[in-house]
Amino acid sequence: MSSPPRAEGLRERKKAKTRRTIQDHALRLFAEQGYETTTVEQIAEASEISPSTFFRYFPSKEDVVVHDDYDPLLAELLAAQPAELAPVPALRATVREAFGRLPREEELQLLTRTRLQLGHAALRGKTVDGMIKTIDMLAEGIARRRGLESPDLLSRTTAGAVFGALLPAVFAWAEADGARRLADDVDEALALLESGLRP
Repeated sequence: MSSPPRAEGLRERKKAKTRRTIQDHALRLFAEQGYETTTVEQIAEASEISPSTFFRYFPSKEDVVVHDDYDPLLAELLAAQPAELAPVPALRATVREAFGRLPREEELQLLTRTRLQLGHAALRGKTVDGMIKTIDMLAEGIARRRGLESPDLLSRTTAGAVFGALLPAVFAWAEADGARRLADDVDEALALLESGLRP
């Protein structure tokens, strides 16, 4: 007989569901009314929560756009890559698998969020903060794969280079209205990096 779900797991799933509901309503309101004119109070009302509950899930209106749960997945997938893979191929496989797992509905939400981040200065600052955290997380994963306790220059440079190749691919994908699957676009960019940027 299987064990009943742990309370912690149920709690986390409930929080994730509430967070997703808030984000979905926020993105809908941004599309209907514009980002600047939509208030936290309106998002909370549409989500059937209080403004104080909103702030328990998102510190600001900007965070409701930039937040995602991809970093833990990337860390897990990077750790699972074959040990013989060099850092760039390991990160390429990690990113390909992570974006390949996105259901189309979630990919479309990411498209909406990316467009908002590109179009609003206030969001770009928050986006950069998130990028720095992701690069640090990837550098730590690369360091662990190399038997190091903390990231060295090679680990940080590799993570930065991969992220640097990833960004133009994501931006081009958003500008093309998500015409192709994101996994294909980012894999093409990282293949170029892996080849030494030779066409």
